[in-house]
Amino acid sequence: MKKHFNIIIAGAGGIAEAAGLILAEWSQVTPTLFIGNRTLDKAQSVAQWITEGTTKSCKIEAFHLSENEITAEMESILNQADIILDCLPGSQAPRIAKLAKEYQLHYANLTEYVAETDEIIVLAKEANTGFILQTGIAPGYIDVLANALFQQFCIDFKVNKVDKLEFKVGALTKNAVAPHYYGFTWSPVGVATEYLKNAITIRNFKKTEVAALSERTSIIINGITYEADLTSGGAADLPDALAGKVRKLDYKTLRFPRHYDWIQNQLDSIENAENPIQELQQIMQDKIPLMEDDQIILYAAVEGKDHNGILRRREVAKCILPLKVGKHQLRAIQTTTAAPLVQSAQLLLENNLKGVILQSQIETESFLNGNFIIAVYGKIE
Repeated sequence: MKKHFNIIIAGAGGIAEAAGLILAEWSQVTPTLFIGNRTLDKAQSVAQWITEGTTKSCKIEAFHLSENEITAEMESILNQADIILDCLPGSQAPRIAKLAKEYQLHYANLTEYVAETDEIIVLAKEANTGFILQTGIAPGYIDVLANALFQQFCIDFKVNKVDKLEFKVGALTKNAVAPHYYGFTWSPVGVATEYLKNAITIRNFKKTEVAALSERTSIIINGITYEADLTSGGAADLPDALAGKVRKLDYKTLRFPRHYDWIQNQLDSIENAENPIQELQQIMQDKIPLMEDDQIILYAAVEGKDHNGILRRREVAKCILPLKVGKHQLRAIQTTTAAPLVQSAQLLLENNLKGVILQSQIETESFLNGNFIIAVYGKIE
């Protein structure tokens, strides 16, 4: 940030921690942070953690973010804030977005939930402030990267259509053991949701809804074999923006080999469950451990023929490991999710954008070369 801003962070989980610490440590001008959560002691704990972790002087205040009313404390903070960074579960996104619109604040969130995103699009369509949605890693960074690859391919090879645009992300542990070959590095409910809700793709140039986990493939990235399959949410709005321009587009989640076999066995066992997302989440939480030592693997590629009819392909692949920010070591899932959120906040605050800004509408070059993004993801070669 190049000037001082008052920033509300809604939530008190690992991404809220990371976003706050990154803002405190890496902003050119340190902001004032307000950490809000329905459980005040958790908000206070995050505020203290950020204070202890930054090497800079940063004013940080915790407050109770009520689920049922606008308290006097909330009113005071909302009236002096410039933006809300929504790190709460996706189901809460429309509620927090309404607060942002009512108090004329900018807003950015992380959720991959499609229905909630659609609700906010309607809510904020003619807002006087900017709303950047789905700003994490997937959806988020990976969509901006994929769109940048598509745009540059078309410019360099003098075409306006391509055959394939594929992008994949995996939040993985360093090691994986039988039978599930997986470890949780983030929300179990988020994993269960993306495995069961339909994926939005492009097939034969048309936006198409496809069942999650229905197109498994293998891929070698930097010499390591992974499996990839369709999951919901990660494509953001690219299927809308690039329909008619890309023959086949999809987002897939990367996993170690044999993980998806195990998941399919669990899904077969709950085939008639009334709430399969909840059932799958419970099974995974019972059998799969939470693990701290993580890595983010991401891959994006565009393929098509140039203006001379020669088949071309361009790829970007990255492996991102835990990173020290200030005095704290952050997990890879924290930095890769929080950095695009914070970069989106800077984009909103310094450009005074209005209305809804979706991933396809973000100016790719300035975003991918933003100071918060480069510090985590590095430059695109």
